[in-house]
Amino acid sequence: MDILEAIILGIIQGLTEFLPVSSSGHLELAKEILGVSIEKEKNITFTVILHFATALSTIVIFRKEIVEIFKGLFQFKWNDEFKFSLKIVISMIPAVIVGLLFKDELESFFDGKILLVGVMLLVTALLLLMADKAKNTNKEVSFSNSVIIGISQAIAMLPGISRSGATISTSVLLGIDRTKAARFSFLMVVPLIFGAIGKDVLGGNLNFQSSDILPYITGFIAAFLSGLLACKWMIALVKKSKLSYFSLYCAIVGIIAIGYALLN
Repeated sequence: MDILEAIILGIIQGLTEFLPVSSSGHLELAKEILGVSIEKEKNITFTVILHFATALSTIVIFRKEIVEIFKGLFQFKWNDEFKFSLKIVISMIPAVIVGLLFKDELESFFDGKILLVGVMLLVTALLLLMADKAKNTNKEVSFSNSVIIGISQAIAMLPGISRSGATISTSVLLGIDRTKAARFSFLMVVPLIFGAIGKDVLGGNLNFQSSDILPYITGFIAAFLSGLLACKWMIALVKKSKLSYFSLYCAIVGIIAIGYALLN
C-alpha cells in the first residue's frame, strides 16, 4: 500500500463512517478496485488507525456535549448526563457480545466478499428509505430504545450494513427526533472504537514497520479531515430528511457490486 492508496482509503473511511453508506463495505470495494492487498496484521493496524481518526473527529464535533456529559457524571447524581451515559453503555453491549463471540467469523467477512457487501448495501438502502418516510418527532432516546439501537449496531458489523445508517434509521423508526438520533448514533460508537483499539494494543495485534509509517500517517490525516466534514454534513442531512438520496446511492452501488461478484 503506497501513500496515495492510503490517502484514498482514509478519505473513504472518513466520509463513509458518518455518511450512511457503509465504511467497511466501501473499503472492501475500494481495495478490490485499487488492487490493494494488505497482510492481515497490517490490515488490522491500518483499520485501527483509520477508526481512531474518525473517533477523534467525532470528539472534536461533539466536544461541548462530551464536556457537559463528563461534568454531569462527576456530580454523581441521577441526572440527564448520567442517564445519557448509561444509555450509551447499554447500546454498546450487543456489539461487544457479538464482537467477542464471533470475532473470527466477522473477520472472515472482510476478505473480498463483494457479493455479501452488495446484498448488505441493498439492506442498508431499504433501511434508509424506510427512515426517510418516517414522521419526525421530539422523542428522546429511552433505555429500551438504546437496547434496540445497540442490536442494530451489532448487525451493522457486517460489511455493507452502514453502522450510522442502521443506528440512525432504527432510531428514527422508533420515533426519536432526527437530530438526537444522529447525535446518539455518532457518540455511541466512540467508546467501542477506543475499547477495540485498547484490546488490539494490549493483545499485540498491531504491526508497525518503518516502511508503513508514512502511509499510516497520511491515511490518518485523510480520515480525520474527511470525518470532520462528513459528520457535520450528515447531521444537517438527517435533520432535513435527505436519507433517500443515500438509499438510492446504496442501491446502485449494491447492484453494481452484486453484478461484479457474479461476473468474476
